[in-house]
Amino acid sequence: MKISVKAEYALQAIFDLATQPGGEPIRIADIAKRQKIPQKFLELILSNLKHGGFVESRRGADGGYLLARVPSQLTVGDVIRHVDGPNQRRTGTPGIEEMWQRVDESINCILDTTNFQKLVDEWQAKQSRYVANWEI
Repeated sequence: MKISVKAEYALQAIFDLATQPGGEPIRIADIAKRQKIPQKFLELILSNLKHGGFVESRRGADGGYLLARVPSQLTVGDVIRHVDGPNQRRTGTPGIEEMWQRVDESINCILDTTNFQKLVDEWQAKQSRYVANWEI
């Protein structure tokens, strides 16, 4: 399975929104800075994600983007398929083709059962293990 840079950035943007306190729109510039995504490219990606029902936008001085659904209802697989389209099946020699099909099915199973709440929870647990040790 190939994942485009656009899909990778889309995953990063949704992850970033999922880590923010609920209900408040987040400015594109803030997401772009935290995730190191070119802002103009991020604008296109977020527009695409909005049309897909993953995010919504608010206009105005306090505007920005926020998730359209709770993170537990957004899967990595759904985002990748929305941005990149369906996975292109490998074709090849009989016997080997079936093996590649099983590989693709395994990957899709992981992507479809991994939601953004799970990713955020794992990330936060990992962050809490690293406590700064300030000694003077």
